[in-house]
Amino acid sequence: MATSRKHQEKVESYARALLDASKAEGRAIPDLVQWRHATKFSPEVLATLAAMDADEDNRLISEVYAEFKRLVDADDSIVSVTVTTAVEMDDELRAKVGARAAEIFDADVYLVERIEPSILGGIILEGRGERYDASIQTQLTSVRRSLSATLVGGAS
Repeated sequence: MATSRKHQEKVESYARALLDASKAEGRAIPDLVQWRHATKFSPEVLATLAAMDADEDNRLISEVYAEFKRLVDADDSIVSVTVTTAVEMDDELRAKVGARAAEIFDADVYLVERIEPSILGGIILEGRGERYDASIQTQLTSVRRSLSATLVGGAS
């Protein structure tokens, strides 16, 4: 019983430290979103972050990310594909999107997931300078333009 209480106190202590730091920087909500996604990091990413932390090199995170992205983009056998959805994808959808993106780009893909509620639904894929937009927002905009053109053209 004492172990679980001690464990809970440690968890709360870490959470409060994160909250205090986030509030001081005015980014509590974005940090909360990032923290939730941190559980999906691969062991390699976590090990790299731990090594960077041990060497007090955390300030290099954005540079390491940029270099990693450059290396991934330079490797013709792997294409970095940004996937934008209105809500978080589950593992099944992620696998389907990855397989479809691999077909479209005829290569192995590295998915970079973005959540953008304003697209309302559907999906947007971006890679190698190409964009495939099957979002509800784009479809609604297309319908609106079509109806507008029809109504304006019909009134003449």
